[in-house]
Amino acid sequence: MGLFDKNLGVDLGTVNVLIYENEQIVLQEPTLVAAALTEEDDVLRVVEIGQPAREMLGRVDEEEIEIIRPLQNGVISDYEATVQMLAYFFGKVSGRLRFAKPSVMMSVPYGVTSVERRAVNDAALEAGARRVYLIWEPLAAAIGAGLPVGTPAGDMVVNIGGGITEAAVITMNNIVRAASGRTGGLRMDEAIMAYVRRKYSLTIGQPTAESVKIQVGAATPLVEDLSMLVQGRDNVTGLPRTITLTTGEVVEAIEEPLSAITDVLKSVLSQTPPELASDIIDRGVVLTGGGALLRGLDQFLTQQVQVPVYRAENAMIAVAVGAGRALNDPALLRRIAAN
Repeated sequence: MGLFDKNLGVDLGTVNVLIYENEQIVLQEPTLVAAALTEEDDVLRVVEIGQPAREMLGRVDEEEIEIIRPLQNGVISDYEATVQMLAYFFGKVSGRLRFAKPSVMMSVPYGVTSVERRAVNDAALEAGARRVYLIWEPLAAAIGAGLPVGTPAGDMVVNIGGGITEAAVITMNNIVRAASGRTGGLRMDEAIMAYVRRKYSLTIGQPTAESVKIQVGAATPLVEDLSMLVQGRDNVTGLPRTITLTTGEVVEAIEEPLSAITDVLKSVLSQTPPELASDIIDRGVVLTGGGALLRGLDQFLTQQVQVPVYRAENAMIAVAVGAGRALNDPALLRRIAAN
C-alpha cells in the first residue's frame, strides 16, 4: 500500500450513498442527481448532486430540472447519472489528493445479474476508481455489524434499505441461504403518502412522508401515541392544508410494506438447514440498514417469526463499514477477488 493509497468501502444504496475510510464514515449523501433538461443533445447536464439535489425535491419546475434516482431497487437504472454522482463523491472524499485514485469495495444486492454487477464495476472505474471489488450487501452488513461470519456457526442478517430488503444466512464468509424483496424505506414512504391521500384527500411529497416515518412512525402501536403536523395540498380545493398524523395512523399505513419484509425473513428461515437454524435461534437475527431504525421493528419481527430479532448498534452504516473492513482484510479480499 502506498502512502497516498485510498481504500474506500462504498454502500451504493437506492436512497443514500455512504463511504467508509479509516474506521469512519467520511461521506453520507442522498442518491440523487438534479439535471437540467435540454433539447439540444443527449448530454446529461448535472445541476446538483446529493443533499443539494434532495433539497430541490418538489421545489423546482419539473419541465426544466429533473430529480433523478440513479438506482432503483438497489441496481443502477441510470448509468450516466451514477457515474457523475460517484465521480463527485470520490472527489469529495479525496480532497486535495484527487490524483490518487482509490481502491473501492462496492456493495451490490445478493442475486443481481452479471450485467447488473458489471454496470456497478464499470461505473466505479469510469468515476475514477483505480480498482473495484464487489461484495454482497448482506455479507457486508454482517461484517459491519460485527457478526463472526468467518466461523462455522450460522448468523442471519436482514438488511432493510431504501429500495430493497435482503435476508441472508451466513457461515464461513459464505451466504448459504438468501432472499430479497423490492420493499424498503421508499415503499413505506409511498404507503404513508397513499394513506394520507385516501383518508384526508391531501397530497404530500416523499420528503414529508419520510419525515412522518422518522418522527412519529413505528411498526407497532406505542404506549403513548406521537403526533406531528403535516402540511400538503388539498385534493378538492387545491389549497394548502394542515393535518395532524399520529403513530397509530402510520402503523396502519405501513402494514403492507412490513408484511413484505416479514415474508422475506420467513422465506429464508423456511429454507435454512436445521443445524444453522438452531444457531440462528440461539444467536438471533440482526437488523441493518436505514429501515431498521423504524421504532419497534425488532419487536414486530420477533412476534412474526418467533425468533429473537435485534437491531445492530450501527444499523445505518453497517454495509459501508463492512465493505471497508473487507477491503482491508487480505484473506477476505483474496476470497472476494477470486469470486
